[in-house]
Amino acid sequence: MYDNNPTLPGIRKEIDENRQGEAIFFEDIHADGKRKFYIESYGCQMNFSDSEIVASILSEVGFAPTRIMESADLVLVNTCSIREKAEETVRKRLQVFNQLKTKNPGMLIGVLGCMAERLKAKFLEEEKLVDLVVGPDAYRDLPSLVQTADDGEKGINVFLSREETYADISPLRLDSNGVSAFISIMRGCDNMCSFCVVPFTRGRERSRDAFSIISEAQHLFEKGYREVTLLGQNVDSYKWTNPETNSVVNFAQLLKEVAEVNSDLRVRFSTSHPKDITDEVLHTMAAYENICKYIHLPVQSGNSRILDLMNRTYDREWYQNRVEAIYRIMPDCAISSDIIAGFCTETDEEHKDSCSMIEWARYSMSYMFYYSERPGTPAAKKLVDDVPLEIKKERLNEIIAIQNRVSLQHNLADIGKTFKVLIEGDSRKSSEEWKGRNSQNKMIVFPKSGSHKPGDYVYVKVRDANSATLLGDLVTL
Repeated sequence: MYDNNPTLPGIRKEIDENRQGEAIFFEDIHADGKRKFYIESYGCQMNFSDSEIVASILSEVGFAPTRIMESADLVLVNTCSIREKAEETVRKRLQVFNQLKTKNPGMLIGVLGCMAERLKAKFLEEEKLVDLVVGPDAYRDLPSLVQTADDGEKGINVFLSREETYADISPLRLDSNGVSAFISIMRGCDNMCSFCVVPFTRGRERSRDAFSIISEAQHLFEKGYREVTLLGQNVDSYKWTNPETNSVVNFAQLLKEVAEVNSDLRVRFSTSHPKDITDEVLHTMAAYENICKYIHLPVQSGNSRILDLMNRTYDREWYQNRVEAIYRIMPDCAISSDIIAGFCTETDEEHKDSCSMIEWARYSMSYMFYYSERPGTPAAKKLVDDVPLEIKKERLNEIIAIQNRVSLQHNLADIGKTFKVLIEGDSRKSSEEWKGRNSQNKMIVFPKSGSHKPGDYVYVKVRDANSATLLGDLVTL
């Protein structure tokens, strides 16, 4: 649990003047006869962060984590509903779990997160193998729901809260590299983009107590972590009111306070919404060397008419203004994006606007998808998904090809430059090489030498690059 001490250095002054994925597997811990749980998480970083909260809650009531699915008494899958493919992946995993359950009838299987929230009781009816269905705001209720399932009843809680932030729960970081960690600063979303299920699966926006965020960052640094990522569906709309002073902490002020925990603690954040990212945030980033010069700024479409249909609340010109501001205030900043191909009624010419935006904005990378209609969203209710699947795929392939070319150009421009890199661990291909990221969130691979270890900062000069990775050598400055 975190101390919500209102006398944390720095924050008092600030307040007085004015807060897909891949599976995550938890490592075995000596269980001492305890029941074991196994959890997989899919989708966004918020789901991975939530899985750590779930692990903490279960550990407090006597469960021990395991990475061996077959030995688990409780198997959980933390789900994503952002695209149909994500839900299909989860259903396939549930079939695997069901096969295990036939061999171990006492095993409990639960679905957590957005998919649980979206399908609710229907999940219990259609998927006979599921014993628990728990929404993103109901994780505190997991112990009692497990007890209900132990007694032979189905456990379900998909209540969406206007207050829950899990601010007092210390996440159990069992799959961590010991270097980087997530800190959830807010939950929910108020933006109501027409294609998105998040407001319906995660509820309304609420910001976490700023004191608890600073305390968590301090605690992580003291444990040896050297990088934190502040998470929220829209971090730029973070706003927490101190009940003692009635003063408001915005995202720029929170970012400053986290950066001042220690100059050796790198700070990242995700995700930003173009309508909310302010010059104050950008100037705060520029003022602190340990705030990484990288912004994920989803555009979704480069065409103003499509953006209006998406209810993104900005047009092409507004988005370009924000990109220009980023490069003006931080010329060395890298920008990445999300892009949807083939949204409702999109024409070939409008698709070209998305293609041109990639080159104009010089994205270092993008997450790219073709439109997948999600039941219950405003787009599903009011718009016609009339772009043929074949056309969607063609447009997506063109977007991917352009982004790969731009990413390569972006990385080739770094050859000969020297970057400060935080070592994360061994590279995927060789134990003789380190991997780490620079401030711009680019992965750099370089040969090991000396007595360096994960968590150390080193300087690396780039000698080669491809579209995804920089290759370099250690240098001494």
